[in-house]
Amino acid sequence: MLEPNDQSETRASEDEFRDEDGAIRHDFLERVRDAVTHHDSAVLRRLVGALHEADTGDLIEALEPDLRPQLIELMGKDFDFSALTEVDDAVREEILEELPPETVAEGVRELDSDDAVYILEDLDRQDQVEILQQLPATERIVLERSLLYPEESAGRRMQTEFIAVPPSWNVGQAIDYMRETADLPDRFYELYVVDPDQKLRGAVALDRLLRTKRPESVLDLMDEDRRRVKATDDQEEVARMFERYNLVAAPVVDENDRLVGVLTFDDIVDVIEQEAEEDIMALGGVGPEEELSDPVWVTAKGRFTWLFANLLTALMSAWVIKQFEHSIEKMVSLAVLMPIVASMGGNAGTQTMTVAVRSLATRDLSDANAARFARRELLVGLLNGIAFAVIMGVIAVVWFNVADLGLVIALAMVCVLTAAALGGFVIPLALTKLGVDPAVSSGPFVTTITDVVGFFSFLGIATLWFGLR
Repeated sequence: MLEPNDQSETRASEDEFRDEDGAIRHDFLERVRDAVTHHDSAVLRRLVGALHEADTGDLIEALEPDLRPQLIELMGKDFDFSALTEVDDAVREEILEELPPETVAEGVRELDSDDAVYILEDLDRQDQVEILQQLPATERIVLERSLLYPEESAGRRMQTEFIAVPPSWNVGQAIDYMRETADLPDRFYELYVVDPDQKLRGAVALDRLLRTKRPESVLDLMDEDRRRVKATDDQEEVARMFERYNLVAAPVVDENDRLVGVLTFDDIVDVIEQEAEEDIMALGGVGPEEELSDPVWVTAKGRFTWLFANLLTALMSAWVIKQFEHSIEKMVSLAVLMPIVASMGGNAGTQTMTVAVRSLATRDLSDANAARFARRELLVGLLNGIAFAVIMGVIAVVWFNVADLGLVIALAMVCVLTAAALGGFVIPLALTKLGVDPAVSSGPFVTTITDVVGFFSFLGIATLWFGLR
C-alpha cells in the first residue's frame, strides 16, 4: 500500500499530465517536445519516467513522428517498451523501423513474452530476425516459437511465463518454491500441475493453495477439469470462453496436451476490444486495419472498395427510379417524398442488421433461435411500418393536399419497413452460412434491398393508384 505522501505525489503527476477532460495537457506536451528537441534526457526521464505505459503510449501518439524514436533513445533503459503495445500499429511500426535492432531487443527483453510478441508480430520477417538475433538463445527460442503460431490465435496472445509443479509436491513445497524463485511472472492467479513430460494434469487456484495446510498434496487441491485452451484456437473463441465461464486465467496447451503458456483476463480484454472494434468498423465500411495515424492515400484506398459497392447499389436504385420517370414527371410530389421512404427503410434495415451481426458474432443467434428472432424482427418492422404510415400519411396530405397520396405513401412505408426487417436479418444469416463475414458484406446488400423495395413500392403503388402510365 502506498504511503500518503506517495499517493499525493502520484496524483500530482497525473494532474500535471492530463487536464480535467482526460486529455494530455498542452503545457506538459510542450515541455516533453522541448526536452526531446534539446536532447535533455534528465528532464525527459523526470517528466515521462513515472508515467503508466498507457499514458506513455498516448504521449507518443501526440508527438510528431520524428520525435517519437528520439524520445525512446533519450529515455534509454528507463523507457518501458510495453508502452508500444498501447499505440496504433502504424505508429509502432514506424518507431521500430527507426530504432536500432539492439535497442528494440534490449527493450523487449524486459517484457512479458505476450507483450514482446505483440510488438514484433507485425514487423517484416527480416526485421524480426535482426531483433531476435540480439537476444539470448533461450529468450529468442521462446519468442520464435510464439511467432510461429497463426495470427490472432491463443499462441500469439499467451505469455510463456507460468508456474508449473510436479504432482509429487505438497502445498509447503509449492509455497517455498514461489518464495525462493526469483524468475516468476509478475502477476499470477493459479499454478499448474504437470507430468515430467510437461503434460498438463490440472490447475491449483492460488487462494485455495494459501488456505491449505503445508503437508497437503497439490493433487488433492488440483482441478482436473480446468478449462484449457489449444495454442491454435482462435482468440475470439477463447475470449468467448472467458466471458461465458468467468475465467481469470486459462492454461494453453499444444497438440500433445503439453503446457506451453497461460492466458489471463487482461489479454482477453484486449481481444474483446479489438474484435468489437473490428465489427463496428466493418459495419461502417472501414477496414479493421485502419488507424487514425494512417496517411491519406492508405485510408482512401482502404475505403474505396466499400464505396464502390455502394455505388453499384445506388446505380441499381437509380435504374428502378428510371422505370417510373413518366410517373414522376406527371406528379412531382413523388420525387419529393420517395427519398423519405428509402431513407426510412435504410435506417430500419441497418438497425436489424446491426443486432443480427452482433448476435452472430457473440453466438447469441443460432439455428435454435433464428426463427424466433425472425418473427420478432418482422413484427417490429410491421408495427413501425404501420406507425410511420400514419405519420407520413398525415404529413403528405397536409403538405400536398392530396388525400390519396397519403394512402400511397402509407402503404409504401409498411412495405419497405417490413422488407428492411426481413433483409436486415436474412442477409447476415445467409452470409454466415456461406462462410462470409456478415459485418463486412451485409451493408451493401441490405442497402440494395431497402432502396429498391422502397422506390419500387412507393412509385409502383403511386403509378397504379393514380393511373400515371
